[in-house]
Amino acid sequence: MYIVAIPNRNSPPAILLRETYRKDGKVKNRTLANLSSLSSEKIELMRRVLKGEALEAVKEATDGFKRASGPQFEVTVSRLHGHVQAVMIAMKRLGFENLIASRPSKERDIVIAMVAARILDPGSKLATTRWWHTTTIPENMSVLDANEDDLYSAMDWLIERQDIIEKKLASRHLTEDGSVLYDLTSSYFEGINCPLATRGHNRDGKKGKLQVNYGLLTDDRGCPVSVSIFKGNTGDPKTLMPQVVKLRDTFGIKSLVLIGDRGMISQTQIDELKEIEGMAWITALRTEAIRRLIDSGAIQMGLFDERNLFELTHPDYPGERLVACRNIELGKLRNYKRQSLLASTTKELEKVSSMVERGTLKGKDKIGIRIGKVINKYKMSKHFKLEIENDRFTFHIDVANVAAEATLDGIYILRTSVPQERLSTDDTVRSYKALSQVERAFLSFKGVDLKVRPIYHRLSDRVRAHIFLCMLAYYVEWHMREALRPLLFCDEDQEAKKSRDPVAPAKRSKGALNKISSKILKDRTEVHSFQTLLKLQSTIVCNVCRLPGAKQDASTFEVTTTPSAKQQQVYDLLNGIKMRGTKQSVVRTV
Repeated sequence: MYIVAIPNRNSPPAILLRETYRKDGKVKNRTLANLSSLSSEKIELMRRVLKGEALEAVKEATDGFKRASGPQFEVTVSRLHGHVQAVMIAMKRLGFENLIASRPSKERDIVIAMVAARILDPGSKLATTRWWHTTTIPENMSVLDANEDDLYSAMDWLIERQDIIEKKLASRHLTEDGSVLYDLTSSYFEGINCPLATRGHNRDGKKGKLQVNYGLLTDDRGCPVSVSIFKGNTGDPKTLMPQVVKLRDTFGIKSLVLIGDRGMISQTQIDELKEIEGMAWITALRTEAIRRLIDSGAIQMGLFDERNLFELTHPDYPGERLVACRNIELGKLRNYKRQSLLASTTKELEKVSSMVERGTLKGKDKIGIRIGKVINKYKMSKHFKLEIENDRFTFHIDVANVAAEATLDGIYILRTSVPQERLSTDDTVRSYKALSQVERAFLSFKGVDLKVRPIYHRLSDRVRAHIFLCMLAYYVEWHMREALRPLLFCDEDQEAKKSRDPVAPAKRSKGALNKISSKILKDRTEVHSFQTLLKLQSTIVCNVCRLPGAKQDASTFEVTTTPSAKQQQVYDLLNGIKMRGTKQSVVRTV
């Protein structure tokens, strides 16, 4: 903003408060207030303040202006701004407005504001309409008058555009002959009236709650592209083929590599994928399949003495490559966990045995029910031999069974239809382990970042819109996190992933370890988490000011906190965001 004097023929010049803005690539000006009624001293004071001069310097430099005992202006409203600006910068760099809709509309403005709110302070729709008036979101995103009903209407509008938006995301981030990651999770409901809410495999640890399942499709880096919603009792494998249909028919990608875990891509799905030209896949064998290969002699355990992975083929898997891997550290961890569970189960079973001996627990049925609670709690029934009678109970650990399972500790086998000339053995393992990026997304969805759960909506489309809104928020957050890596507890050396041992446990770079141990960056400033960095930005506030004693309808002006060096660095890093597919970015494919 600035003050300008406009000549007015024989009358005194008009003193106007103006600001510049950019529209359609052109710089334009607009008038915010007419200051002609103010004294020249006050106008000069405002002019100096707008230039960023300190108040004392302004008072001393104003000729003929007496030093006053009170403040020279008063703050009428103070709103959080810095974290809002950070999200707005990221959205601008990502072309987020055009992603949601190419034409401006009230619904588009509300959706963009809801996405920003989901990143900055996730809450219910009603809480969101209360919270964002403490920030500059309403003015900057044109949602001053939006109420809770408007938010719900915008969600209904958004879900109708989901296919269009996901097509745009796919065109940005997916390529022919590239790879995609897919996994499924669930979130619980508060209520019982939504048609999507059913009982299923509980992943949230909320007993007795209904849930909804949703599958996330990302590019090979974990950047989200699409989310699909299913009833809470839908099995993982049943959700896979709809993704194939979406990739081929909706996104128009005919040749790609689909990566999913052993519970997602089962033999039934593989048989279907083999019938689809251009569809390759990477998954892993289940434990029982690995056991059959070892027992048949197809895998010689001695080979792991020389290296931690090797490739093989087998008649049971025609046209496929198998990659056998052994992670020693993972093996130690699994052995420790098994021994711990065995010890806990033994301790509980000994309590049951003592109760039977004392006669406080009698009857084969009652003893069996009590034992079942223990066995189901620790999932160790396969390792115990039990003898139950009406007045006697004995047990012992099946040592041979435990030893047989221990031989598989740290061993996993990948299976893929991708030929060697297209994807090396090492890169096959790296591609499969990239599924951890989808797990990272789910942690963000459910954790402190986006708070997708619990879900309160009753209508199916509202549930779909809610989860899709969270996916869009994660899309923006994902790019923000990548840009802000130098300031976060993140490893900046991402290129090292391409050359390090694909089987060995991931190790942070020396620079990342230094950040974690010292919690200090090279410039001697603090390292932040994503959330604390946003809180730091939120200390940049926008103050609406006016002259003391002025009328309620008097002209006002805004003064925004000057960013610190760290806060400015955040803005600079976010201004460097580049979308995949642009000339400045590198598209990685398998």
